[in-house]
Amino acid sequence: MSENKAAPTGDSPALPRPPRSQWRDVWDQFKKHRGALIGALIFLSILLGVFLGPLIYPQDARLVPTGRDFIRLRDMRPIYVLLWDSGAKVDWAHPLGTDNIGRDLLARMMLGGQVSIAVGLAAMALSVVLGTAIGVLAGFFRRLDGPLMRLTDLFLALPLLPLLLVAVLLFREPLKAAFGVEGGIFVLIVTLVGLTSWMQTARIVRGDVLALKEREFVLAARSIGTPPRRMIPRHILPNVLSPIMVSATLGIASAIITESALSFLGFGFPPDFPTWGRLLNDAVDRMQLFPERVIWPGLAISLTVLSVNYIGDGLRDALDPRIRGR
Repeated sequence: MSENKAAPTGDSPALPRPPRSQWRDVWDQFKKHRGALIGALIFLSILLGVFLGPLIYPQDARLVPTGRDFIRLRDMRPIYVLLWDSGAKVDWAHPLGTDNIGRDLLARMMLGGQVSIAVGLAAMALSVVLGTAIGVLAGFFRRLDGPLMRLTDLFLALPLLPLLLVAVLLFREPLKAAFGVEGGIFVLIVTLVGLTSWMQTARIVRGDVLALKEREFVLAARSIGTPPRRMIPRHILPNVLSPIMVSATLGIASAIITESALSFLGFGFPPDFPTWGRLLNDAVDRMQLFPERVIWPGLAISLTVLSVNYIGDGLRDALDPRIRGR
């Protein structure tokens, strides 16, 4: 008995589509958040400007002119001032002008941005590592939950700005002797900001770990005898990455604001080493005569913090599976 076979058609059978990547879904959701996308473009532009700008505009941000150059270059106005004041003291070689001792303000803005963003990234990394470790330990081990959360409450109750000012006064000179003037202040500010900003991350991670402990895959791993040292990196940490990433982006903004506040109060880097907060501190005495010296560093801080906050908002929406399809 012969079988009747269907004649082959010109259309080949449809092949099953490969499964979509989870990170592809995250990126698609992130692109739909217009504020986050604009914030990412602004933050990327700021990074390129402060780190690649000195290669295009090779002015020395710390060189103080002497002799006649000092008299000629001090207190130059930005070139756009010519639009309403044709008699302003302007040098086309210095687009944003110079300060009261002749240093180029655009070069100082770029170098200050490097320092402020580097402090923000390093302090964020320290705070996220501390917060994640304390949150995982408190959520996973019941006997550690009480002591670690009371430690978190203690840090939350401390007045952070006075504490930072006292710590800077106490440890500035020993760290300067150990790491140099600039290296010591960098280590000090990064350490202080990181040690005083981990508490929110710890609370968020602890809450997620408490929920994950009761999930089926964790109970199954525990039932076959998986020790905690393997269960935490394999099953717990990958599932709390989304709140950690959101907390990391918001931590950058918080660290930049804290460093700028310390520099503005005169407790940060030395006067000849620019940061955005130090530029504000230097310009506030002559703000009425030269308002642009306050506007530019203040605008840089505001745009950086605002863009990072929007990125964190977009990541929160993109990494939350409950709203990823909206």
